[in-house]
Amino acid sequence: MKKLLALMLVGAMTFSLAGCGNKAAETPAADTATTTQAASDEEAATEAAATDAAGQKYIIATDTTFAPFEFEDESGNMVGIDLDLLAAIAEDQGFTYELQSLGFSAAVTALEAGQCDGVIAGMSITDERQAKYDFSDPYFESGVGMGVAADSDIASYDDLAGKTVAAKVGTQGCTFAEAKAAEIGFTVTQFEDSASMYQDVLAGNSVACFEDYPVMGYEISRGMALKMPLDMEAGNSYGFATMKGAHPELVKMFNDGLTNLKASGKYDEIVNTYIAK
Repeated sequence: MKKLLALMLVGAMTFSLAGCGNKAAETPAADTATTTQAASDEEAATEAAATDAAGQKYIIATDTTFAPFEFEDESGNMVGIDLDLLAAIAEDQGFTYELQSLGFSAAVTALEAGQCDGVIAGMSITDERQAKYDFSDPYFESGVGMGVAADSDIASYDDLAGKTVAAKVGTQGCTFAEAKAAEIGFTVTQFEDSASMYQDVLAGNSVACFEDYPVMGYEISRGMALKMPLDMEAGNSYGFATMKGAHPELVKMFNDGLTNLKASGKYDEIVNTYIAK
C-alpha cells in the first residue's frame, strides 16, 4: 500500500509539472495574439473615427507667407500648394475646416496649446517633431537653399565667416544655418516670416539667408533680386501635423485624400500650378 501511494504521488507531481510547462510555453503565443488583436482593434477604431468624422469641422493653422505653399494673392485670398491640397482633400474626404493664418511658429504654438487641430505650413517631418506630433504621409519633398543678393560675390559657405545671415524661426533653414554657423563662425539673425528675412538680405543687413529651396526659387522666379549660388541641400519631406494621439482620424483622412488626389492627377495639377517644370 505504501509503494502504491508513493507511485501515485510521483505521478501526480509529474502531471502537475507537465501542466505548468505547457502553460508557460503557450504564454508567448498568447501575448502575440493579444498584441495583434490590440493593433487590429486600434486600426478599426481609427477607421470608425474617420467615418464618423465625415462632416466634422476642424481648425487648421498655417503660415502667413511661404509661397508657393501659402501666400496671399492679389485679391487678398490665401492660396498655395498647401492650401489647395487641403481644400481638395477636405472635399474628397467630406470634412470641413476653418483656416487660421498665424505664421509658422505661432501655428505650432497654437497646436501645442490645443487652439487648433492641425498645421499645414510646409512643415518638415523630423525625428524631433515626430516625438510630439502625428504626421501625415509626406506630400512634398524639399531641401534647404542659400540665397544671396543678385550682385553678391558670395559663392560658398566659407565666404560667410564673420558675417551675419538671416533665417526664419523654427524652420529647417534655420536649423541648417545654425549648424553651419557653429562650424564656420557667423551670426544668425532670426525672423518670424520669410518676407522680412528676404528684405534683410536685400537691404544689406545680412549677406545671405537660408530657406526651403522651392520657396526661395519661386520668389526668385517672380523677380526677387536674389540668387542661389549653391545646389539644394538634402532636406526633409513636408507633412500635415496634429498633436500625437489627438486626431488619428484626421491624419487618416488626409492620407486617404492625398492618395486619391495622386491617383486622379489632381495632385500634379495643383503642384504644377505653382511650380513650373
